[in-house]
Amino acid sequence: MPNWKHIVREHLAVLRLSPEREIEIVEEQALHLEAAYEDAIAAGLSEAEAEARALRSYDWRLLECELSRAEQPVAARALRPSMELIERKGGIRMESFIQDLRFSARMLMKRPGFTLIAALTLALGVGANTAIFSVVNAVLLRPLPYKDASRLMVLWERERNIEQESPSYPNFLDWQAQSRSFEQMALSRRDNANLTGAGEPERLDVRQVSANFFATLGVTPLLGRSFAPEEDRVGANPVAVIGYGLWRRRFAADAEIINKTITLNDRPFTVIGVLPPEFQFYRAADVFVSINLMLPERLRQERGEHGGVIVVGRLKPGVTEAQAAAEMENIAVNLERQYPRTNTTNRVLLRSIREDQTGNVKLSLWLLLGAVGFVLLMACVNVANLSLARAAARQKEFAVRAALGATQARVMRQLLTESVLLALCGGAFGLLLATAGKDLLTAGLANDLPWLVTVTLDANVLLFAFVASLSTGAVFGLLPALQSARPHLTETLKDGAKGSSGARQSVRSGLVVAEVALALLLLISAGLMLRSFASLNRIDAGFNTRNLLTMVTMLSPTRYTEASKVRGFYEELQHRIQSLPGVQAVAYSTSVPLSGANQTSVMLEGQQFTRVSDLPLAVYSIVSADYFRAMGITLRRGRLFTPQDTMKSGGLVAVIEENMARDLFAGKDPLGQVFLLDGGNVRVTVVGVVNHIHHLSYEAEDQAKVKYQFYTSLSQTPDQFAARMMSSLYLIVRSEQDPTNLVASARAQVFAIDREQLVYNARTMEQIIAITLGQRRFLMFLLALFAGVAIMLAVVGIYGVISYAVTQRIREIGIRMALGATTGAVLRLILTQGLKLTLSGVALGLAAAFGLTRWMKTLLYGVGTTDPLTFAAVASLLTAVALLACWIPARRATKVDPLTALRQE
Repeated sequence: MPNWKHIVREHLAVLRLSPEREIEIVEEQALHLEAAYEDAIAAGLSEAEAEARALRSYDWRLLECELSRAEQPVAARALRPSMELIERKGGIRMESFIQDLRFSARMLMKRPGFTLIAALTLALGVGANTAIFSVVNAVLLRPLPYKDASRLMVLWERERNIEQESPSYPNFLDWQAQSRSFEQMALSRRDNANLTGAGEPERLDVRQVSANFFATLGVTPLLGRSFAPEEDRVGANPVAVIGYGLWRRRFAADAEIINKTITLNDRPFTVIGVLPPEFQFYRAADVFVSINLMLPERLRQERGEHGGVIVVGRLKPGVTEAQAAAEMENIAVNLERQYPRTNTTNRVLLRSIREDQTGNVKLSLWLLLGAVGFVLLMACVNVANLSLARAAARQKEFAVRAALGATQARVMRQLLTESVLLALCGGAFGLLLATAGKDLLTAGLANDLPWLVTVTLDANVLLFAFVASLSTGAVFGLLPALQSARPHLTETLKDGAKGSSGARQSVRSGLVVAEVALALLLLISAGLMLRSFASLNRIDAGFNTRNLLTMVTMLSPTRYTEASKVRGFYEELQHRIQSLPGVQAVAYSTSVPLSGANQTSVMLEGQQFTRVSDLPLAVYSIVSADYFRAMGITLRRGRLFTPQDTMKSGGLVAVIEENMARDLFAGKDPLGQVFLLDGGNVRVTVVGVVNHIHHLSYEAEDQAKVKYQFYTSLSQTPDQFAARMMSSLYLIVRSEQDPTNLVASARAQVFAIDREQLVYNARTMEQIIAITLGQRRFLMFLLALFAGVAIMLAVVGIYGVISYAVTQRIREIGIRMALGATTGAVLRLILTQGLKLTLSGVALGLAAAFGLTRWMKTLLYGVGTTDPLTFAAVASLLTAVALLACWIPARRATKVDPLTALRQE
């Protein structure tokens, strides 16, 4: 083994150190060389190769770290010839990347406090960005599970007063026949059915589809086949393609499922295929059936009926979206001429399938990604400030390096290596946070994007995290590297010199201004969402939401074909549930508030409309007599429904809401007035007026599409329609206590009447309201969380800058106090410095917020994008918190002892 002590002593000879000092340094440095040599031997190298590697890998400039302040200037001059000689011999290769990493790791481990704080700060920023990006990747970037999905378009009808509407089936057939821009055009319609005959009955999500549906999407079944054209006809043999989830859950992934029979609504269907696991079309479906087997006759025949179908088309190669839109516009104009009563003003709206599936949350996701981007920038600013402070303490190290011949580029490279290594450590911790954050996001957006179960930290997400970490290291490491690569050798090597702290302090102050501006942007965004959510919560629901349970009953359309049998089932069920302990009222309805409702056109007698599209729309619910009492809806005028309101009692009667009473009848007494439905075919007499409730949603834009709202009685449903209209009804139960305790009992009563029938989707009205506001609540929560992190980072940044400034001005403060400056004057001096930085950041943030918050317009309710109260309150809050952060170091400055401060300097 080489004599490492002798080698080190040769290079220390020029310093003429005292024997004791030389022995101390030789012992320390020889240990480093010996460790490198032993590592090389353990790696299988020969002794000569190991000695050469030890000499090449060892950084001789680490000697400067072992020297005292008095010895360093001498070392800078004395060691330079020796270092140049070693460089020529290849003993040191400062350009070695491995050496940079080793040295960076040692320097970071020497300051564990700084390393831990910086890594956790970066982990927060990188982790939040990675979690949000994982959802953005799954929703907006990852290829859809369809062949050549960029050519898939979704087609809607668009009327003068309705931006997007389901096409009618006859119009779809004309589109399909006349279009030349699409290879294929298919349609789908959501439905549900009871699965019986294979264990406990289960309610399934069903999609009625045209025979070419899977071919249009480019999806091949995992097992079996898809539909043949002859199977999509009225009277054809019923066949079904089942989803992968149902296949595994209900049939234990039976590979022999093909050609077996399942029972849907008491009707046997032959299974002809099983779909692949990744396939979903909007919401996941359990079973796919031919649309002409289950589509009601009126939807198949009536051009004015919009039955909830979705039309999807595949563009021909080379055809653009604009060309297809122009062709569909011409087709719509021709249909308008042919069918003026139903198609006047009807046009076609085209969207890409990704845009159509993600439209509800796309803006929210980009907003969240922008917000966490700001958080990451603030984390970079904070770590840059920490690095600048740390670099200030290493000025003499950098000066000695420069004196020994290190170039500016070499010092910058070393510092950037440290920054990137630190950022990668933060990124590794960030991935752990991203895993938990991804699950939180998936749960929060599940109602709007039910296919978010596919969100994973895949290769794209991991690459994003890696690039984000590298970029972060470069961003926060660049300024400290630039500052430290240009040391003032003469001043820095003098004992007690401050170096170039003025320039460094200016940079740190500028970073804090940017940090305050970013924090203000996030706080204003969160404040606007908070005010919007508060506005939604202040809306009067119009009924008593407490202790109100809703669930859906579903009767088999083949077993309950007679009106008397349907009514008998519901009467017996109502009687049974009414007798349960704690139940106050039981009712039925075709819809419940905030969950949608049927729509129809209304008009007064004598009114003339040339076009169906000109008729005002109304939403309506068909309800039982006890509905208003169960819901807690207030009667304003007239009466409610009674058991005497039947088909034999006379004409159809209705209870209307007060908005309809005011607007439709123009100030007249609405009681006894008649209005017409279905283009004038049905006469309805008003018998009562109740308060307004929200059937569709709280948002004003949804309510504006439908002007009127009314109720009719289930008892007056014609017998020929009763089985179809009453096959699925909401069961509404008001109780004296927590209504969720009644769910099991209510189900038991249904099974007691008919074991084959279902009751599902049990939810309290408070849960329905929570789901309605879920996306806004979740977005507000995340923005508030990010804003809280931002204000914390801003406060830490301001505190660090002011605290550092106080440390740098100890001598000045001591002199001021020695000359008679009061405590208040010193306090004002420091607070003024912090206030200038804060107000500069606030001004910059307000200017940016006025422009950027306009993108949030569609996410807000009841508040403007430049709401003065929000802007003023947030700016005041941030200023107050920043002043508190300044007050702590300012208070410390007032405690400075003038004599002690001057003596230390």
